[in-house]
Amino acid sequence: MSIEIRDISKQFGDFHALRKVNLDIQSGELVALLGPSGCGKTTLLRIIAGLETPDQGTILFSGEDTTEVHVRERNVGFVFQHYALFRHMTVFDNVAFGLRMKPRAVRPSEAQIKAKVHELLGLVQLDWLADRYPSQLSGGQRQRIALARALAVEPKVLLLDEPFGALDAKVRKELRRWLRRLHDELHVTSIFVTHDQEEALEVADRVVLMNHGQIEQIGTPQQVWDHPASPFVYGFLGDVNLFRGRVEQGEVVIGEGQQGLRLDSPEHRGADDGKAFAYVRPHDFEVQRYATGATGIAARLSRAIVVGPIARLELIPEDATQSGDNAVIEAQIPASQYRELGLTEGELLVLTPRKARVFVEGSPDLAQAA
Repeated sequence: MSIEIRDISKQFGDFHALRKVNLDIQSGELVALLGPSGCGKTTLLRIIAGLETPDQGTILFSGEDTTEVHVRERNVGFVFQHYALFRHMTVFDNVAFGLRMKPRAVRPSEAQIKAKVHELLGLVQLDWLADRYPSQLSGGQRQRIALARALAVEPKVLLLDEPFGALDAKVRKELRRWLRRLHDELHVTSIFVTHDQEEALEVADRVVLMNHGQIEQIGTPQQVWDHPASPFVYGFLGDVNLFRGRVEQGEVVIGEGQQGLRLDSPEHRGADDGKAFAYVRPHDFEVQRYATGATGIAARLSRAIVVGPIARLELIPEDATQSGDNAVIEAQIPASQYRELGLTEGELLVLTPRKARVFVEGSPDLAQAA
């Protein structure tokens, strides 16, 4: 089932949760709504489900207006963060609940329900737990049972609100992979809400980045990572260092005098002395010992964290004009390079961005690569 979201707005008192949101979701697609707390992603999910009513706009399922259709009539499966399983029911009865609640005319027989429940428990790889109660299960098992229960009524749309938010990191990672495999088997149109960028980038076909009730960018995980459409998107997706500077005749200048760092930005050749923002990811720095006359960002190594193949460096800029928004600059280099250089804490280094993303204030096209 395809979903069309048209000009959806929602206000709670003086708070604008959603502002004229438009989004198309293809049949069988797995889409992540990603953004910080309060950006409107859960409100949008609840409006799609029919649990909230928009102040304006329409929701269409496969071309049919369902904006005023009651939640019970939308054929939507919903999985919450905190499982919402019935504690007094066994796993089997939890999964069977939706089937037994169907109107008598369309309710399956008990034999059909039994077969369907065991099929679903097999699908989520928990058939052996049918007679247990939720309190006897781990968090990851409970969440898989909640998903099986949502799938029991054969929904045309599956909605998941922070489905793995209450679980520890290892279980979350396992369930992310499992959800992706399950979706590839079932091809149910699915939308899940998360504030975890790694989760969205790993699981979704497309990512919808939201901020202050609006959509900032829509794209595949690779598209939004490689070509962020705004400073918000760049800052939200992964670790990043922000430097403030000015643009002069196709160059962005960070810092002053001989130590000023200059980045080529030919797309902004027409701009003159405009404010510029350069974003550099930690792994995009070249790191060397400082030498007289070196150009780059001079910074003193404050701390090195070497875990596995990566050395994470925390550095304090020597020049306040180069520090930008960074009290600490984060850089990453291979652990083997860190050991070869024999770096010590307190040592003065020079950082040179191999790659930066430049945004110029007032530019009609904010996102340009340096």
